[in-house]
Amino acid sequence: MVSETAQHGHGHGHGGHGHGGGDEDGPGWTRAAKLLQDAAPITIPDGASAMTIHVEWEPGDPGTPPHRHSGPAFGYVIKGAVRFELEGEPERVIEAGGTFWEPGGDAIHYQDGNALDDARTEFVVTMMCAPGKPMLELVDDEELKQRAHLRAPRPAA
Repeated sequence: MVSETAQHGHGHGHGGHGHGGGDEDGPGWTRAAKLLQDAAPITIPDGASAMTIHVEWEPGDPGTPPHRHSGPAFGYVIKGAVRFELEGEPERVIEAGGTFWEPGGDAIHYQDGNALDDARTEFVVTMMCAPGKPMLELVDDEELKQRAHLRAPRPAA
């Protein structure tokens, strides 16, 4: 499982440095694009569809219960801060301007809720979906118990 924010280095599953490919003194179009995330390698299911959604969580909202996606998902936090946790990775907070991605498939996405108790959080996510599969599938308690050994240690309360 790999995911990162834009503050980390380029490479396997990491966010970009936030630089464009252009010349600082060149025409405006060379400065217009800013690399926020560069995820590799990714697997897109044959015949996949894609959707982009805008999510708004109220203050303190824990977000979607543990779930998975049938294909990769790529997100950008517009406002606030997202509490994000994928199977095998420690929980972390991604603030406005940061990015995340998840590989989809079998990986459980434990958290995507609002990390703030006093403000709304908004993010945009584009998800790829395998044909005939739901875009989001909740994970039941029995499977969570069976896969508990794959979850990263929880932060101290």
